Amino acid sequence: MAALAGLAGAGFAWRRHAVTDIPNEALAALWASEFESPSGEVLRLADLKGKPLVLNFWATWCPPCVGEMPLIDAFYRQNSVKGWQVIGLAIDQPSRVRQFLSQHPVSYPIGLAGLNGTELGKLLGNTQGGLPFTVVLNAQGQLKQQKLGKLSEDDVKLWAS
Repeated sequence: MAALAGLAGAGFAWRRHAVTDIPNEALAALWASEFESPSGEVLRLADLKGKPLVLNFWATWCPPCVGEMPLIDAFYRQNSVKGWQVIGLAIDQPSRVRQFLSQHPVSYPIGLAGLNGTELGKLLGNTQGGLPFTVVLNAQGQLKQQKLGKLSEDDVKLWAS
């Protein structure tokens, strides 16, 4: 598993996409998605429509995923006042996610996505199913950027530009 996580985290260049790169069905599935948070609340993605959004698919067993979480957290803390939303979708067992977050808390909301998160990621362009995978949508819900692999500081700087 560690070898797979390493390969997934090797890093791929950001790709800029035209609006048409996410099919309407995928956007409908995204906005219809609901996930339980580690504390038991329901996280409804429809509640985030109309604001720029970063979706980060991750797992506790994925070293590159864990490694980029402080960067994502810093972005969220600095940009949430500007309307940016960040959601971490954990593709993992809920008990592992809760245990991990008790030791490594983050400021942004986490959804317990499991296999449903994997399917959502595929709909949003992660055909390989690797982790970490990040999707950035503008306030109109259009794809701005996506990346399969570990984020860098330069990647994160591009989000708000």
